[in-house]
Amino acid sequence: MVDEYTRHLERNKEVKGKGLSQFRMKVLADVLLFFSPFSVAVLPHIVGKPSRENMFALSVCVIGEAISWASIPIFAWLLYQGFEWTGNAWLYGLRLLVLALVCEVPYDYVMFGSAFDMRSQNPVFGLVVALIVLGILDLMYAWRTSVLKVVLSAGVIIIGLLWDFMLSIGQTQRLMNVGIVTLGMCVTYYYLHSRENTMVFTAAIFGAACVLTPGLGAVALHYRNDKLGYTHRWTRWAFYPVYPIMLVLCAAIGMAN
Repeated sequence: MVDEYTRHLERNKEVKGKGLSQFRMKVLADVLLFFSPFSVAVLPHIVGKPSRENMFALSVCVIGEAISWASIPIFAWLLYQGFEWTGNAWLYGLRLLVLALVCEVPYDYVMFGSAFDMRSQNPVFGLVVALIVLGILDLMYAWRTSVLKVVLSAGVIIIGLLWDFMLSIGQTQRLMNVGIVTLGMCVTYYYLHSRENTMVFTAAIFGAACVLTPGLGAVALHYRNDKLGYTHRWTRWAFYPVYPIMLVLCAAIGMAN
């Protein structure tokens, strides 16, 4: 049986055109994301260790981390799109969970210099939490509008936010919880996807309230063209190892100096 993603792929054989295709959005998001491990593991060896005594290094490293936050609304959108088009949400979630587990050790090496540290978990776990919340909300979507539905939906979202908070997902600079922002973006897309301008405006305002740069990333959604940007199914798999590879490289550079 041909799944929804395959049919979507067939409808998008023509990949040329202006705007941001999914391929271009993934590349942009990965480039922005790279600034996070780079600013933590590599930049200190260039500008010095961030501290109150070295405010220049501290500022440069924080700016690098802030640049990476612009990738959050893009990854959240890609997750939402994956959720909408996947033929098996459980399998999709399992792939993300495996990716999160694979990333955790190199993430801890980059952020804390050790193989295991519970102070913060890598941002892929934020995608896993968001996907679970979207799945539960979707199960309740067919219910008639009622106070109970609204209360339960709000409760599911709050529980997801609490998980992000307790796991301190992506919270390396003690400035922002990446998991919370990811979930907020995904919920925004879920409820407002049929109203383009309202969705992008809401995501941008929410992102701007979260240390500005996620708002800039949300603006990029307005320039997407809803094309896949590639014709081969294997292309989507090529993006899965990108984050663990960049973590390993940055960790290796950081430990080598």
